[in-house]
Amino acid sequence: MRVKLLLSVLAVAAVAALPAQTPAQAKELKFAFQGTLNSLDPYNLNETFHLGFQGNIYEGLVRRGGDLKIEPALATSWEVMEPTRWRFHLRKGVKFHDGSPFTADDVLFSADRSRAEGSDVKTRIAADTKVIKVDDHTVDFITSKPNPIIFFEWGTWYIMSKSWAEKNNAVKPQAMSKDEENYATRHANGTGPFMLVSHESGVKTVAEVNPNWWDNANKEHNLTKIIFTPIGSDATRVAALLSGQVDMAYPVPVQDQKRVDSNSGTRMLVGPELRTIFLGFDQHSDELLYSNVKGKNPFKDKRVREAFFRAIDINAIKKKVMRGLSDPSALMISPALTSLPKGHFKRRSFDLAGAKKLLADAGYPNGFETAMDCPNDRYVNDEAICQAVVSMLAKAGVKVALNAQPKAKYFPKVLAPNLDVSFYLLGWTPGSFDSWNVLANIHGCPRMDANSPVWNKPDRGKISNGKFNIGGYCNPKVDALTSKILSETNQDKRNEMIKQAWAMTIDDVAYIPLHQQALAWGVKDSVALAQRQDNQFAWRHVMVK
Repeated sequence: MRVKLLLSVLAVAAVAALPAQTPAQAKELKFAFQGTLNSLDPYNLNETFHLGFQGNIYEGLVRRGGDLKIEPALATSWEVMEPTRWRFHLRKGVKFHDGSPFTADDVLFSADRSRAEGSDVKTRIAADTKVIKVDDHTVDFITSKPNPIIFFEWGTWYIMSKSWAEKNNAVKPQAMSKDEENYATRHANGTGPFMLVSHESGVKTVAEVNPNWWDNANKEHNLTKIIFTPIGSDATRVAALLSGQVDMAYPVPVQDQKRVDSNSGTRMLVGPELRTIFLGFDQHSDELLYSNVKGKNPFKDKRVREAFFRAIDINAIKKKVMRGLSDPSALMISPALTSLPKGHFKRRSFDLAGAKKLLADAGYPNGFETAMDCPNDRYVNDEAICQAVVSMLAKAGVKVALNAQPKAKYFPKVLAPNLDVSFYLLGWTPGSFDSWNVLANIHGCPRMDANSPVWNKPDRGKISNGKFNIGGYCNPKVDALTSKILSETNQDKRNEMIKQAWAMTIDDVAYIPLHQQALAWGVKDSVALAQRQDNQFAWRHVMVK
């Protein structure tokens, strides 16, 4: 199997090495993904495919290159004026796709909109951060405490046009968990290298090159038109690639990768991904939903959570489900994103007998019943992983009813304002490529704002801290450390605090990390691109021969 391990730096080099293309040689790109694009509102869903797609049309103050390094985008430079004041100098002469100029007013508007009720990207800018217009092309961000990584996630905080949103009644972000739309759901107006032509949710989305993009002089692509088609069936998606109906398709299931790689005209690009796939529990409800246990919640007992952990044979999942293309993890973050020595934290071992004893000690000698929510079109072999977990837990005496559904239904359910989940599978790539992101978003005690008490009602609509902590895990000591980690400027001290925080969450069995999955993209031999380790597909790095 001639799988190419395509690291981002090598991919960019390959793109750069292609001969320059004249306009007459410019090409059309057709690609397929397993999930749908349900909205064009850039604040609708904090999910990799959604954010990656929007990033071809919209832009942030900064962007990440094919090698994931931060680059200037709508901001040309930035500086620390005071420990709690960052100044960003905006790029002049930039136009939105409708021809209106980009100014500081758009940045202030986007900061407010991204933190408004209904936004799924509230964590990009802290609620207490003040955004001040200095002049039309200068903006200050004033934080309550020093924040050395303030802009690390801004590559996916996209700037919207204030005038366009106001004109089209799209000032309020479209809430993912509600059945509602606004103009930004089906229309887009960014500053990026590509412009929306049409969007049919679940059918097809078409974009074309932006002839007035501010960075066209340095562009690395030769595309004129892009056509995205969602294809949920693995077999159909692979067939479309092999037959030439699409130029690129992802993900390619592990069982089909050899066929794609041996086919004349196509190849596999397989590389490491930064995403961690994990299992989470409802640790908040006094009575567990979808369970035969009444009057209490088994998942509030650490012994039950550890029993679930020890009942899962992660090596069997790697071998039989992932066909070797996964790295079992002890942490909720890729080791590539920490300074921890390799193997510093050991994963709890598979121990079926130990799992049964833990359940018995917790008062469930015969196990109990619960339900599991799982996507079936979002992560590599997601439903198959969940099926394996259900089977393994059954051997420990736990009966799990699996609810696997497309991400269009899965995410609104698990992220609903009212808690509606007991046990679930999710994947997470930290937008800042830093432990703080995972600790704050996934482990932070859910709070409505900086001053409110710990979440005491299952109402997630206004949560800021711990926004994606679906099950309500809360350890105040971890929370306190996470806050210090965000503002600590001494890297050695910061690394030590990160190590301490991870030690506590592991001891708590806050979650069950499974593995970091491998990227698996199928591509025509005539296409060169950058396979980013965050699994975002940036069209500006594509060259078609």
